[in-house]
This record gives sequence, structure tokens and C-alpha cells, in this order.
Amino acid sequence: MKFIFPSLILLGAISACNNPQKKEMEPIKWPDAKAPVAEIIPHKRIIHGDTVVDNYYWMIDYFKKGPDSTKVVNYLKAENAYLDTMMKGTDKFQADLFTEMKGRIKEKDESVPVFKNGYFYYTRTEDGKQYYKYCRKKGSLTAKEEILLDVDDLAKGHAYYSASGFSISPDNKLLAYGVDIVSRRQYTINIKNLETGEILKDAITNTQGGVAWANDNKTFFYTSKNPVTLLSEKIKKHVLGADAKTDAVVYDEKDNTNYIGVGKSKNGKYILISSSGTLTNEMRLIDADKPESAFKVFAARSKDVLYDVLPVDNKFYIVTNWDAKNFRLMECPLDKTGKENWKEVIANRKDVLLEYGEEFKDYLVLSERKNGLTELRVLKADGSDYYIKFDEPVYSAGVGANPEYNAKTLRYSYTSLTTPSSTYDYDLEKKDKKLMKQQEVVGGYKPEDYVTERVFATAKDGTKIPIALVYKKGFEKNSNSPLLLYAYGSYGSSTDATFSSPRLSLLNRGFVFAIANIRGGQEMGRQWYEDGKLMKKKNTFTDFIAAGEYLVDQKYTSKKHLYAHGGSAGGLLMGAVVNLAPDLWNGVIADVPFVDVINTMLDESIPLTTNEFDEWGNPKKKDAYDYMKSYSPYENVEKKAYPNMLVTTGLHDSQVQYFEPAKWVAKLRATKTDKNVLLLKTNMEFGHGGASGRFDYLKDVSLRWAFLFALEGINK
Repeated sequence: MKFIFPSLILLGAISACNNPQKKEMEPIKWPDAKAPVAEIIPHKRIIHGDTVVDNYYWMIDYFKKGPDSTKVVNYLKAENAYLDTMMKGTDKFQADLFTEMKGRIKEKDESVPVFKNGYFYYTRTEDGKQYYKYCRKKGSLTAKEEILLDVDDLAKGHAYYSASGFSISPDNKLLAYGVDIVSRRQYTINIKNLETGEILKDAITNTQGGVAWANDNKTFFYTSKNPVTLLSEKIKKHVLGADAKTDAVVYDEKDNTNYIGVGKSKNGKYILISSSGTLTNEMRLIDADKPESAFKVFAARSKDVLYDVLPVDNKFYIVTNWDAKNFRLMECPLDKTGKENWKEVIANRKDVLLEYGEEFKDYLVLSERKNGLTELRVLKADGSDYYIKFDEPVYSAGVGANPEYNAKTLRYSYTSLTTPSSTYDYDLEKKDKKLMKQQEVVGGYKPEDYVTERVFATAKDGTKIPIALVYKKGFEKNSNSPLLLYAYGSYGSSTDATFSSPRLSLLNRGFVFAIANIRGGQEMGRQWYEDGKLMKKKNTFTDFIAAGEYLVDQKYTSKKHLYAHGGSAGGLLMGAVVNLAPDLWNGVIADVPFVDVINTMLDESIPLTTNEFDEWGNPKKKDAYDYMKSYSPYENVEKKAYPNMLVTTGLHDSQVQYFEPAKWVAKLRATKTDKNVLLLKTNMEFGHGGASGRFDYLKDVSLRWAFLFALEGINK
């Protein structure tokens, strides 16, 4: 749920794969090892007159009982041991892949400094270190460096360490930051005195991690979580030195389908609380100079209306879908914020999605999406406007870190399947750009050695589905090359074409990589999202299958060389497509997959469940139950042949609990009729996002790539 791989044989596999005219490689022969057999304990689910027997419901025990439940942990360890046995022959290859991918990372590096309130802020990394230093310099980049937080030092002794939500007080003297050492996104807020180096006693547990400082430099607001469901339920106010147990609740969200949060406007004048569901939201605000005042509603929530507020000196800008499917830009006076006072600035357009805005004193920058690609539109104070456009056929661009309200320069990011991540500064008046930094690929990388293209598959209902591809120059469309197809397709999250240095290890061994912009995302506008959710969710799955079939038909690959990859809600996609079209894929990687849809959506004690009703439906309603049951991967496992599969999860996952993929794998093992390999990897120390260190995550990538290479007979 929601909020982004025996012994290998045959020398010369790489050159053969890069040259499709040579004899194809043979997949490896897996060891004759016995897979774990999960205990069967029948559990009946009875709802809407429908009785379903779930033989593996008991795997929820660790979630319910914690460390007292050893049966589940022992099963997960047995699956890990089985995976280790099956992949044993790739151990050296995995180690080599890790070294290869790590070797592309510039270990000693520094981010482009960002200016705010008199200081330049940046992070820097050091050779061999997993984390980073958070630093600043006063007034000039030649000034003395202050290390505000040494995360390398703080992370010592922790298998997982995440520091986030960095927020400096208006007087520049205090740093608030959140720490999670479990990987369940439950952060403890700490306050550091930047003048003395002292960590204050004001530690606040079970939070979202970030704070919004009032202008008195002693009061801040934060989001408190329910410790069981992990829902963001309350906004609280803390005054330095006070006991956190006495913190006042300034907002208590009664709708458990909403996410809430608190922040500060860019111009420093307001504290804003947001309460947002998939379809409806509401915002409240107070003057940041008056932290004792009561929050006032900006515009009352109304069904199916979303809005975001951008305060500037003399008015509020509002980005909203009110009577505007693809959103429009409105404005209103500072003292009259109800919808009846909103005036249209930019109308709704059928072919353009207005995504968000970034406000400056003299400019407003809008991110718009047309034909699936991002454009940045600049509105000037005099009412004129212009676009910052980009030239590659597929790319990703977006507004970067721009915390300084008075700035006249826009920081934006740009990348593509062949262009490493790049940071630009754009002079909003002169309309010229300056490349500030481009991700360095150590060891050499030539974009001209790779080719990108954009094609369109045709879905079952005739809809054209965009597909972005990248491959190494010399590739031929003769059906012989392996291809990895990736997609997500949920929550209106757009999957853009971005650069990945670990992906080079695939491309350099002959793989094609493709991204399918299936419905459920928002690449082609708001309707694209709405056509892939709730009672139209199956479009997401059939779009992906259509993309795979198109790539086979056009001879980019063949069924015996086609692979699929998705994670989280994209893991649901993987579970659905192996049920619907199992013979289309030679192998599938499902990372932290949301596959037990009905059981999870029926249990409101599971984190995020109630927040997701607008995305998937509420199975307590019969029509939603029937539809969800018709596609839920766990419900639809059948006695038939399935492709080779690698499934991953994390014991401490707060987004998709470990028991979903574990149950799914157990049911697949007991039901499927093929002899293809099925592997489950549980990370016993991490959660949804995997390892926290900047190198450790590559171990998981090495496993994925080795799994694919094993199926292709590539051994080096």
C-alpha cells in the first residue's frame, strides 16, 4: 500500500547477449532444494454471505503479537535460507555486481547549496561513509562550514537510521529533526541548539518527523501518529522546555480516511494545516506571529474538491480541481478565502494537467503535464508568462529546493533515461539557465552509447499507453533480447523517465528497460488516474499486459525473455498480471507487494487501511468487495503454471505489512503446477524502503539483477 537475482554457466554470455545474432544463452539449472512448506491453519472469512477459507491467515501473528510470535519469524527465516540455497551459485556474481554499481557512485560528494534566510545549506558525503553531513555556511560559500548534523556519526550502531524533516528556527539558532531507527516511519523529533551543540530535552516520540516553527523561535507545530494504525491523527503545539505530554492538540482529525500534516508558508507568514483524502481536502491557517491563535478554515471541505494554497504578499493563489478535472489556478484576497471569493487565473484545460505551484515574491512557477511530459510555466507579477521547455523525447523535470521567497532564480531538476540527474538554476527574468551540478557516474559514462524512444501500446479499450524505452546502441528488434518492463499505476503517481546508474548493469548486459505509463497514474491527466482506481482498477492490469504484448509483437523481446517488475502498489500489479497472463512473462520481481487486498482493507487496525478506501474501495460494501475479490492477487491464485518469481518484503514494513507477500508466496507454493523458481526474501531489519545507507540498498539491487541474469544464463 501507499503516501517508489545455483551456478551460472556459459562463458561469453555478455557478448552473446549484446550481439543478438549469436546463439542464445541457456538459463541456469537451479539446485534441487526443497522449498519451505507453510503450515495450514484454516481461517474462515465470512462477509456478504461469502465464505472464504484462508489457510495462512495465521501469518499476521507477528504484527499482532510482536516478538512473542516465533512461528512466523521461523517461516520467514526458512524462506530466506531457501533463497540463499537457490541463489548460492550467484554469490560471487552478486558481490561483483554490488562492487560494480557502488563503483559508479562518487563517494566524496556535495549537494548544490540552497540559500535561505542568510545561510547556504547543503549535505556532503565522505569516502566509505553510508550517510552524510548536514552543513551550512553564513552569507557566502567561502565562509566557515558549520556541521549541523553528522548523520554518519549518529547512525553508528544502528542497522537502520533515517534522519529527516530538517527545520531551522527563524532566528537560525535551533534545528529540529526527526529520527527513525526501526523503519516504520515513526519519528522522534529532536531539537539541537546550533550555538552550543546541545541536544535539548524536548524529544517528542511517535511523530511524522517534521515541524513548523512559529516566528517566536520557541513554539512549533507537529503531526502526532496513532501508535497502532500509524495514522496521522493530531496536530500538536509544543513550546520549548515544556513536557511533551502536555502539548496542546490544535487539530484532531475525525475522518480516518484522511492524512494530515502541518507546514509553514514560504513567505514565513502562515502556519498551515492540511487534511487530505484521495478526493477531498481542507486547509487551516494561523498567523505565524501569533502561535496562540486558533486555526481558521481556509475553505470548507466539499465532496470531490481538492485545493492547495500558495500565499504571496497580497493574495493567496489556489491550485484546485473545483469544477476543473485537470485543475485550474485561482486567487483570492488575504481576508476573504472562502470559495465564493476565488477568482480564476488559469482555466481548466482538457489536454493539460496543472500539478502544483512554487511561489516567489515576484513570480509563480507552475508544473504542468501535457501528453505525459512536464513543462514549467512561469507567471510574472505583470501578468505575462512563458514556458521552460525540454527537448528529449522522454524525461523528468521538476521544481527543486527553492526555500527563499525573495529569490529571482528557480532551482529545478532534470533527468532522462540517458541523462544523469542534473540541477539547474534558471534566471526568471533573463530566461537563461546554468547547470549547477550533474550526477557524476564514476568510471565513465557516455549518454550517446544508449538510445531512448517512446512508443504507444493499444489497450483493450483502444486507449494508447505510453512506453518509454532505453537500451544500448546496437540493439536489434529480433525478439532475442531480454526486456524488463516496469510500472506502478496507482494513487495518481506519475512514473517519469529518470536516470539510474545501477540500471547500467542491466543495459550493458543486453537488457532493454521499459516504463509503462499505465492508468492509475496521472501521466496523461486526472482522468488517467480516475480510470485506474476503484471500480476501474482492472484497467491498470490490462494496460500493463497490453504493453508487454506490444513489446513482444514489435520484437523488442519475446515471452521467454520478457520480465516484469513493480513494488508496493506496483507489486499488486505484479500479482494481478501473473494471474491474468502468467505465460507472458519469463520472470517477475514483486517488491513489498500489496497482494492481500481484501483482508487488509477489512482490518482497520492495519496501518493506512482507512486512508486507502478512496483508492481501492471499502470491502465492507458488497459491490466493492466483489470487485476487489475479482482481482486481488491472493484471492485469485489458481492451479496453473506461473512464471519464475522473486518476492521481497521487510519485517518492519509500515506500508505493506510483511504477511501479505509471505501469505501469497505460501499459497502460490501450495497451488501452482509449474516447476519454476519462487523465492521470498524478507529483510529482517528494514521496512518498506529497504536499507537506509546510500550503498546498502545496492545489495538488494544485486539480488534482483542476479535473479534476472540467472534466468537469462548471464554469469558475469
